[in-house]
Amino acid sequence: MRRKNIKEEEIIEKFEALAKESEPNPQIAKNCVRAFIVGGLICVIGQLIFNLFIYLGFAENDVKTITTIIMVFLGALLTGVGIYDKIASYAGAGTVVPITGFANAVVAPAMEFKKEGFIFGVAAKIFTIAGPVLVYGIGSSVIIGIIYYFIDIWVK
Repeated sequence: MRRKNIKEEEIIEKFEALAKESEPNPQIAKNCVRAFIVGGLICVIGQLIFNLFIYLGFAENDVKTITTIIMVFLGALLTGVGIYDKIASYAGAGTVVPITGFANAVVAPAMEFKKEGFIFGVAAKIFTIAGPVLVYGIGSSVIIGIIYYFIDIWVK
């Protein structure tokens, strides 16, 4: 094993000191408050949509589906026009957790590669991030469905 000379050790120490100085100081409390407020506002918007359709007389199961569709659409639309990224840079994880974050995860890679065309750009990249989530979600729901099916047969 080669021993480091004094010059190399000084360079390493200076580099580590410089790296420590240039490291950003995360403002954890402020980031948590922002994420909580913006994530909460997204959920309030979803609840308002839900309440509106209940008030209009739709069945509750239908309203759940309608609300989900509208929230995904809003997330995709805001991503497409560039607003969702600005909200996300302010709120951080507050925009990732709600369902609108899923829409953003699907649309953002497609928007990034639109210059490559609709087939090799948008269509190929749209599921870059969301693909594994969809595969896991569909796969786990099939497994849970099979388990419930056999439990239902066994109980009867």
